[in-house]
Amino acid sequence: MLDLTFDTPKPKRITGAKHDWELVIGMEIHAQVSSNAKLFSGASTAFGAEPNSNVSFVDAAMPGMLPVINDFCVEQAVRTGLGLKAAINLTSAFDRKNYFYPDLPQGYQISQLYHPIVGEGEVLVEMGPGVARLVRIERIHLEQDAGKSIHDMDPTMSFVDFNRTGVALMEIVSRPDIRGPEEAAAYVGKLRQILRYLGTCDGNMQNGNLRADVNVSVCLPGAYEKYQETQDFGHLGTRCEIKNMNSMRFIQQAIDYEARRQIAILEDGGKIDQETRLYDPDKGETRSMRSKEEAHDYRYFPCPDLLPLEIEQGWVDDIAAAMPELPDAKKARFMADFGLTDYDASVLTAELDSARFFEKVAEGRDGKMAANWVINELFGRLKKEGHEITDSPVSAAQLGGIVDLIQKGDISGKIAKDLFEIVYTEGGDPAKIVEDRGMKQVTDTGAIEAAVDEVIAANPAQVEKAKANPKLAGWFTGQVLKATGGKANPKVVTELVAQKLGL
Repeated sequence: MLDLTFDTPKPKRITGAKHDWELVIGMEIHAQVSSNAKLFSGASTAFGAEPNSNVSFVDAAMPGMLPVINDFCVEQAVRTGLGLKAAINLTSAFDRKNYFYPDLPQGYQISQLYHPIVGEGEVLVEMGPGVARLVRIERIHLEQDAGKSIHDMDPTMSFVDFNRTGVALMEIVSRPDIRGPEEAAAYVGKLRQILRYLGTCDGNMQNGNLRADVNVSVCLPGAYEKYQETQDFGHLGTRCEIKNMNSMRFIQQAIDYEARRQIAILEDGGKIDQETRLYDPDKGETRSMRSKEEAHDYRYFPCPDLLPLEIEQGWVDDIAAAMPELPDAKKARFMADFGLTDYDASVLTAELDSARFFEKVAEGRDGKMAANWVINELFGRLKKEGHEITDSPVSAAQLGGIVDLIQKGDISGKIAKDLFEIVYTEGGDPAKIVEDRGMKQVTDTGAIEAAVDEVIAANPAQVEKAKANPKLAGWFTGQVLKATGGKANPKVVTELVAQKLGL
């Protein structure tokens, strides 16, 4: 595992006209459960279907239709809890959260308030080499999503698409441990990474499959430490919630704006109203949506249609035994097994598909060389062309074949780059391409020596300069490689140049 003795980053401070202020942030992440069926019905969860085509009688709240729990969604929630080192509650229960909105056909949402399925956990958020923040998870509960109101199809009417209605969500609630906009974005990114490794949420923020409600408050320096000692939220200031954020960049912008808005009000002698706000990315500002509701405003009560959910410890243990290797553990292993730097290991483990690709390339080969080719050559090219690793025209076997040819001395680094370009654009077996196109590196000392002699004889003035300053000998190496079309072994050329010049 990674060494967790990190330095804690300093909280973000914002200088007001009268005081320095510190940010306090808590987040509620709504993660759509990766499941083919909804939480309480068998309707499809496929994205992009025709409006109102993935709606069962249960989703539409037809009279007499009762919910039936999807046990796979429960399993996914348990798996998520285990991945976040959280307590799994063997008994949980569903409640009705009552409110009216056009895209909520039942007039209530089935959620878990009093007895969630997952208890306290944690997420380690790295902010740089040796710098991290431990964000505590308060709870994870299962709930059903609402539908979607559509206001831009007609100037006089709004429409409702119920396809999302009843889709299973995990609401992951953090403690107010996040201290700045960058940390907030890093926390969402780390949580998204873990969920994708677990296979419990695809993390697609563009489709709304992962979205965040961000609670922001400001306090004077020292107040947060008092909160930690007393657990009294009164020290943290009045919070405002920014709803439905689905962009890392917008999360940071919204937090920064909201913090400055609150500071301006407080320093002017005003009072912060606890409310729900929306972020307008076009204007770069938050605006009031409604006063912030408390639990009693929703008239929560136990859902009469669903018995308490009871699961067995043995079932939880079976899920735990089948857990995949998570990002922190994989990163630590890459550093230990392949000798990678913290940065390279972080890049390679950022996505599970990238990590798997690298492992195939590195298997039985020089890990550092494999990482260099995967990160610099392949990832660089894919990013330039807007492709993902899953769309790579170069397979792990092909890239591994290029690394093999370099390690055996069959090709030089320069030839390898030319070979990579051929494989990327045309495909084929790297070894066969080298053989068929005469790209094999020249290792015959006699042939290389003749080329060295020829370059030295043609450049007597440069010879004198090199003898006076040995650092200039590299010029001869470059000329010999150029004369041989890059096929001469650079190491042999360098040794012969030094020998011939008496260096």
